[in-house]
Amino acid sequence: MFPLNNMVLFSITGDLQGWELFVNSLLPMFLGAIKYTIPLTLISFTLGLVLALLTAIMRLSKSPILRVPAVIYVSAIRGTPLLVQLFIIFYGLPSLNITIDPFPSAIIAFSLNVGAYASEIIRASILSISKGQWEAGYTIGMTQNTVLKRIIIPQAARVSVPPLSNTFISLVKDTSLASLILVTELFRRAQEIAAVTYDFMLIYIEAAVLYWIICFLLSLVQQALEKHLERYTAT
Repeated sequence: MFPLNNMVLFSITGDLQGWELFVNSLLPMFLGAIKYTIPLTLISFTLGLVLALLTAIMRLSKSPILRVPAVIYVSAIRGTPLLVQLFIIFYGLPSLNITIDPFPSAIIAFSLNVGAYASEIIRASILSISKGQWEAGYTIGMTQNTVLKRIIIPQAARVSVPPLSNTFISLVKDTSLASLILVTELFRRAQEIAAVTYDFMLIYIEAAVLYWIICFLLSLVQQALEKHLERYTAT
């Protein structure tokens, strides 16, 4: 168990009620979001995207050596709960003498999860590009890899932005599961405060509101990005 931060939670006691409790509990949960929830989301999503792109390309490969491992990886991750994956990495690996701290464990689990789901989005986006784009690249002397890098992936990236943005927003909410492996993110802070104040309803509603605000702001960024990319879409 991670101890409460005495400096931050000094004024939070079981005697506080209503608005006073809401105000005093806001800072520690906000700090949990800034220090852990947001960095965990950004790092995991970035690593997951890299893994997703590699996995998507492997799945599109004609070589079974590349395609089969990618298919197994995607199937295994999509077919098992994220919570189970977290527990395997944090609680299971120590039985194999592999011990990983809570925050890196969460990054590994979330990155693997994002990689599997996002790879299907990227693969579908690549397949949505017409074959004529490939042929146009070949006619000017490009190799398959060059066509993929310079023509196909840039167009597929534009198509994949909306679903990938939704994946990113979902990841923000999924980071609450990291509280179960002792990462002191936003929801873990809420649990600690609720354990002190015994006002579970108010504290958990406050945590829900903070998650909602974060996701709402991200949705605004998503809309702005989609609008920007529309300028590059042929009509």
